[in-house]
Amino acid sequence: MARTIPMIITNKNILLKNRENDEFIPFDMPGTENEMNIPFYHQFAEKLSESQVAFKSFVRDVYGKKLNKNIFAIIIPDDTSALESIFINEFFVNSGACKAVAQMTMGQALSKSEPKYISLSKSSRNIVLQYINNNEVRVRKFYDLNDYDINRIIEDAKRLHIDVEYDEVPLYINNFNMDMDDFFEYGTVITPKMFMDKIAVIDVEKLK
Repeated sequence: MARTIPMIITNKNILLKNRENDEFIPFDMPGTENEMNIPFYHQFAEKLSESQVAFKSFVRDVYGKKLNKNIFAIIIPDDTSALESIFINEFFVNSGACKAVAQMTMGQALSKSEPKYISLSKSSRNIVLQYINNNEVRVRKFYDLNDYDINRIIEDAKRLHIDVEYDEVPLYINNFNMDMDDFFEYGTVITPKMFMDKIAVIDVEKLK
């Protein structure tokens, strides 16, 4: 029987859920350096085979040798592009560490109870607003990480979609990377522990 393994692509590494508990174990590819405005996993393409072998070995150490039973439920940064999403899928499937992958943005994972809400987060290059409705990203808006106006973002959040303008829609502040202090007063803050608890068990049907 296939097993679904939650995994998070953060701003600096990959976190894989431990087989034994709800803790997450970090995977850091040796030789990978932080580059401004460029997600770290872009560097995997420069040494593709080496990166895939290292990741497969990492997964085997945590989950054993039967890797063809794995389905990775990958939580990706909110500003991941379509091309980046394809690369992520291909990287993990072709690594031999799993038989399939499914993805959802971090914003989509912030609530399991609210049918619609606004998520606000920071990636390694953007501030990201998303309107989530029935697990789907209906609208997404980006702001330059190095040049943004807090008041403008909050005002935009109130008008991000017509649903938001005419209904009370909660705003969730994704503080997974511990970098959202400036926005705490404007919505419900999701701490790293709260986020981990939410994705420790994932409904694969809600992923794409």
